[in-house]
Amino acid sequence: MNLQIGVIGTGAIGQDHIRRLTQTLSGAKVIAVNDINPQRARDTIATYQLDATTHEDPHALITDPRVQAVLVTSWGPTHEEFVLAAIAQGKPVFCEKPLAETAAGCMRIVNAEQAAGRRLVQVGFMRQYDKGYNALRNALRGGEIGDPLMLHCAHRNPSVGETYTTPMAIVDTLIHELDVLRWLLDDDYVSAQVVYPRKSRHAHSGLADPQIVLLETTRGARIDVEVFVNCQYGYDIQCTIVGESGTASLPEPASVLLRSNARSSTRILTDWKERFIDAYDIELQDFINGVQGHGLNGPTAWDGYAAAVAADACVLAQTSGKVEPIAMARRPAFYAAR
Repeated sequence: MNLQIGVIGTGAIGQDHIRRLTQTLSGAKVIAVNDINPQRARDTIATYQLDATTHEDPHALITDPRVQAVLVTSWGPTHEEFVLAAIAQGKPVFCEKPLAETAAGCMRIVNAEQAAGRRLVQVGFMRQYDKGYNALRNALRGGEIGDPLMLHCAHRNPSVGETYTTPMAIVDTLIHELDVLRWLLDDDYVSAQVVYPRKSRHAHSGLADPQIVLLETTRGARIDVEVFVNCQYGYDIQCTIVGESGTASLPEPASVLLRSNARSSTRILTDWKERFIDAYDIELQDFINGVQGHGLNGPTAWDGYAAAVAADACVLAQTSGKVEPIAMARRPAFYAAR
């Protein structure tokens, strides 16, 4: 029997998830939709020919007895409220990042989920489902390069709009590295620093771009992440781990090698949704399977908290220019390492 899902938020990522639930994945059906713009919710139902109800009140969607699980893909500042409401109803909830706007908000969700006594929350950190990152993690765990010493990473976007601000380079962009690198290393962060190279002429007046984020982990690994959101040439994600006896690098997306016009070339993607489309499919199918099976296995509320703590320190480091400490609460046994 299909899992009956209610979706809060029908923007770009919400509609993309509705598309995959309707056309790609198995075991689920969208039966309720909410958006701050009711007409957009109705248009979404029409576009994907959903047999679904429009709820103008998101809390009415969450309490709808027909809704068995909730997808939160609304505006980031609303996430905490809706995730807590779903937990209060005992309903599994998949929440796109950020889990909450602050680490304190994430901790409120962590506490509520523990009080519920079972895992109800999965956070949309899709890179943990990417085949390339999993191959990189397996190589590291297999001991092929020895213990990790350094990581060199880059997160590049072709361009961003005028509303994109300097802190968004952390909370909207780097947040994915903050999660996936911690997962890769099975290690937490202890400090962060942000330094600024020469500013790109393609960055608008209110944006510092590019930025370099320097992180240190509890085991002493050093990480540098270049965040460059106006690189112009494409959407480019890079990660190389330098170990004691070798290096391991994130594989490039599959692309045909062309030889023409006296050139050898491969295509570079420009859309983040296309770069991680398989990972998005796998993560949401895993959520469905987890709800219908023996429990959730994906990124936890604790992972959302850990990313938020690190992000807060990075945002502080953007303005202080200092090496800022990253101090996390002790991880509860409820969130044993996966």
